[in-house]
Amino acid sequence: RDMNFFFEVLIGGLLSGVMYALVALGFVMIYKASGVFNFAQGAMVYMAALSVVGCIEKGAPLWLAIVLAFGIMTLFGIATEKFVLRKLVNQPPIALFMATIGLAFFIEGVAPLVFGSDPRALELGIVDEPLPWILDNWNMVISKFDLVAAGVAAVLVATLALFFQYTRVGRALRAVADDHQAALSIGIPLQHIWAIVWGVAGFVGLVAGMMWGARNGVQFALTFTALKALPVLILGGFTSVPGAIVGGLIIGASEKLAEIYIPPVMQDLFGGNFGGIEGWFPYVLALLFLLVRPEGLFGEKHIDRV
Repeated sequence: RDMNFFFEVLIGGLLSGVMYALVALGFVMIYKASGVFNFAQGAMVYMAALSVVGCIEKGAPLWLAIVLAFGIMTLFGIATEKFVLRKLVNQPPIALFMATIGLAFFIEGVAPLVFGSDPRALELGIVDEPLPWILDNWNMVISKFDLVAAGVAAVLVATLALFFQYTRVGRALRAVADDHQAALSIGIPLQHIWAIVWGVAGFVGLVAGMMWGARNGVQFALTFTALKALPVLILGGFTSVPGAIVGGLIIGASEKLAEIYIPPVMQDLFGGNFGGIEGWFPYVLALLFLLVRPEGLFGEKHIDRV
């Protein structure tokens, strides 16, 4: 029974981890293409979920709400590239980072004004109930919703990984990531690539926002859920798509296992209450990992030639 429970917790964590990987992928794509750490990705996830709920409340069926939200997020991503980042092309990275922080606060202020700020449920038609055959055969509670959400996220992550690896746009993106000036000199249209990447990041935000919104409700806390991608990036490396996947799985699994197994040990040793450990454990894990391997599992070692 103990082993079954361990695997139940582990599988639940891995399924959450796939969703973290999806959010992390939004960060990785933008960082690869433009060297910008997009702090606003969490706010984009929140905005995407709000726009789906908002369109449904205005009377649109679910499929139309998703299409409209996709349009909103894609346009928003392209507009961000055009009106914010393009103006800051040769500025220091810190200026670009500060711009994305400003963008995050802008989204967090404007999106609730347009779509309303009350926490709301988002029904995707997937029931959050245990899978009967796993319950009967293995005596484990694995949620149907978690499985479907992880499946959707896994398909999207795999599709994007293949897109970057094998398509012409993907190759151009990798060239831009390696050297902006060299990419420009061989005729790669930098603005087009950036617009595509920000559009795709908006789409990733939409899928992540729908999944997390359906799971936890559409509320401001979604922005913090999305920031769980930060430890994922530290583990996997800021420029690596496989890193985002592996890092997501490690963070998802370790978070859930820590939540169950660490508090009893801590209470025996120190007394007191050690609940809520899942909120900060991923960040502690990332901090420890930084001390050992700062560039991440799949990141490239940075060498400055002097």
